[in-house]
Amino acid sequence: MKTISILLGFLIFSFNVAMDTNNISTGQKGTLKGKVTDQETGKPVNSAYVTVIKEKLYITSTHSGSDGTFIIKSLRPGKYSVKVECNNYKKAVKNDVIVKANETTFINLKLTALTIEEVEQSRDEQDALYETRESSYNRLGKKAMPRCVAVSASGYNSYSDAYHIKHNTEEYDKINENIFKEVFSNPLSTFSVDVDRAAYSNVRRFLKNNQLPYKDAVRIEELINYFDYDYPQPKNEHPFSITMEMGKCPWNDKHEIVLIGLQGEDISTENIPASNLVFLIDVSGSMGSANKLPLLKQAFKILVNNLRAKDKVAIVVYAGAAGEVLGSTPGDEKSKIINALDMLQSGGSTAGGAGIKLAYKIAKENYIPKGNNRVILATDGDFNVGASSDGEMVRLIEEKRDDGIFLSILGFGMGNYKDSKMEKISNAGNGNYAYIDNILEAKKIFGKELWGTLYTIAKDVKIQIEFNPAKVKAYRLIGYENRILNKEDFNDDKKDAGDIGCGHTVTALYEIILAGSDEQVSDVDPLEYQKVNVVNSKNLMTVKLRYKKPDEDVSNLIVQKVKEGEIAKISNNFRFAAAIAEFGMLLRDSEHKANSSYDQVLTLAKQAKGDDADGYKAEFITLVEMAELLGK
Repeated sequence: MKTISILLGFLIFSFNVAMDTNNISTGQKGTLKGKVTDQETGKPVNSAYVTVIKEKLYITSTHSGSDGTFIIKSLRPGKYSVKVECNNYKKAVKNDVIVKANETTFINLKLTALTIEEVEQSRDEQDALYETRESSYNRLGKKAMPRCVAVSASGYNSYSDAYHIKHNTEEYDKINENIFKEVFSNPLSTFSVDVDRAAYSNVRRFLKNNQLPYKDAVRIEELINYFDYDYPQPKNEHPFSITMEMGKCPWNDKHEIVLIGLQGEDISTENIPASNLVFLIDVSGSMGSANKLPLLKQAFKILVNNLRAKDKVAIVVYAGAAGEVLGSTPGDEKSKIINALDMLQSGGSTAGGAGIKLAYKIAKENYIPKGNNRVILATDGDFNVGASSDGEMVRLIEEKRDDGIFLSILGFGMGNYKDSKMEKISNAGNGNYAYIDNILEAKKIFGKELWGTLYTIAKDVKIQIEFNPAKVKAYRLIGYENRILNKEDFNDDKKDAGDIGCGHTVTALYEIILAGSDEQVSDVDPLEYQKVNVVNSKNLMTVKLRYKKPDEDVSNLIVQKVKEGEIAKISNNFRFAAAIAEFGMLLRDSEHKANSSYDQVLTLAKQAKGDDADGYKAEFITLVEMAELLGK
């Protein structure tokens, strides 16, 4: 049955692509416009799912906007049926809708609201959601269901909190925060660097929807690394510089903070090798809303407009099956690439595994030796056909990792967003992960930070720190919970780790307790069969880094022994990173937040704002103010 379904999906997909191609070549295409309204009130219905059907075959789909309107372009002339569905409404179908060549057909679709009795038929599967809103339900009484409105990140909107039955299926992996570790028993801290920035823009999306984010959506290292810091450019043979600072912990004056900052070499655009890119785009039904496929197209257009003649792009899409809609095309043929993007429409199930296999196959066929070979996967992460489980997807990416092809993942949308899956895939491949919540974020990723996003200067970057127990009693790495490595992994070149892009910065913070403190860190019984001898040294710690050049398999080692007095005085880099860390702990309600407060975060951030030409730091300050109000 699954084979038949996938085959049918592929036939439908091929049928759609063939029609679109025919429309473009002959000019014979029409447009369908319409409006979805409430039968009783006449008010517009937002986020209704509109499907176009011909002879029982799915053609394409979209969602109504905030004013209830929708538009579907590039339809082949003919007779169609149009089906519209929305939570809390009865399904409606309009038959015999005629679309004519080079004309626009207008239709009005009216939906009838479900009664409370009709909705209660599905209460068994909604108990967990419904019970939390029982008090509101009793207050409102039995009347027609509230109208379907835009769904917020949590799956609910204030207009219909009491009755909204839409599942929120966003997924986030549980984060078990790093704890303090005593140096005598755990002198080594080992982790993979992380330049992913998805958590910050996702948290911003929650806050701008007037909601505090889910606790596990807050990965503190990604909040910190969303911002670039003023670290010096590398001056030796290594592709990044190392900066260290140490100062008093803002939220616990008995502790210290150690900052470790890496600055990737900023290579001029003309010196970056040619790029072989494959856009792998999810066009399944779940991508129909305005903040998914339409925003995705705009984001990729920004990228396309920044490509050079020596770069090339292929486009692969996947829904019920995967297919290539644009062969590898030179970067200066921008109109051809943009036209291919404009053709894309959403509909069908999500065969993510098939899409990944095809994209890597095409990337390998067009491989540029010594070049920048990369697949860019854009999706909401809701894979449901073929290889789709987290384990299957991770193993699939791991298999492709050794082909010299890097991976970037771009997340879109809300309500069914699968952050946990995309983070795992990103960590398994050589690449990075970002979340695009608006067009300005797309501009940041594919404009300001284009080559940092697309061109890797160092891969499998690992950090290992050995603390001196004579100087440090205990330490805690802030964030990076999903990037912790075993101490044995540091010298194992087969062990995958994070990557640094051109011009990117990476920042890590340790909260440490100095050796003279009388603070009790743990209640573990002392060892009976071994004793620890401490070497007489003035060093605070030894910092080791390993990295590989993008086209090499043997790592390079950097070692720095650090004396307490040699660490630089704290700068605005330190203050701003500490402010973000404190903000993250407040959002997570961390057990280590101590005397953290939003007021203190705001004070630190405003003091350290410095040069903010792009306004990112000013926006952060606004988000802190929003979180403080929402927290009350």
